[in-house]
Amino acid sequence: MHSPPFARYAECMERDDWQGVGEIMLDSANKLAAIGADFLIGPDNTFHRSLPLIAERLPLPWLHIADVVADEAVRRGFRRIGITGTRWLVESEVYPEKLVARGIPYVRPNADERTEMNRIIMDELVYGVFKSESIGYFQRVIEGLKVDGCDAVVLGCTEIPLIVNDANSALPTLDSTRLLARAALRYASCGACGSASPSISTIVR
Repeated sequence: MHSPPFARYAECMERDDWQGVGEIMLDSANKLAAIGADFLIGPDNTFHRSLPLIAERLPLPWLHIADVVADEAVRRGFRRIGITGTRWLVESEVYPEKLVARGIPYVRPNADERTEMNRIIMDELVYGVFKSESIGYFQRVIEGLKVDGCDAVVLGCTEIPLIVNDANSALPTLDSTRLLARAALRYASCGACGSASPSISTIVR
């Protein structure tokens, strides 16, 4: 495990320096490879926006969080997926690319909703601040996605499951963090040892 200060990533994201984000990721990847890791994961959804920029230089296979979530959507038979997360994640192609590749349409919250979700995540949740009005805001966004025809929603941020889950969501949730952790365990037991895991469709190399 290697975790640089989040502030380094945030500084790059604020100025839309996704190559800079990628270089921080690559530095971690190289350190982990040097101490004997077999493969890599990153629980932060937003950082995956930079993964294509460093893919050719990765020292190890990287299990892509959006592939894992999209595979789970297929497994559970979902047909239209809403995407929540930071504005950088929701506005990116991280999830759309993986969902469309599997024939699953998607819906993004509108611009105002993206901005407010981002504020709640960055100004509250990452600091351990949980407000009832913020929970209500996410619930209303998800209700709107349901009205738009979604039958499930991606919780595309490590912190969102701290306030949203199947018990208080209008839609079934796809908790990206937990799904990635479970996929990593499966891959560690069969993927990294040379046999392809049937539940993992794409590994970035």
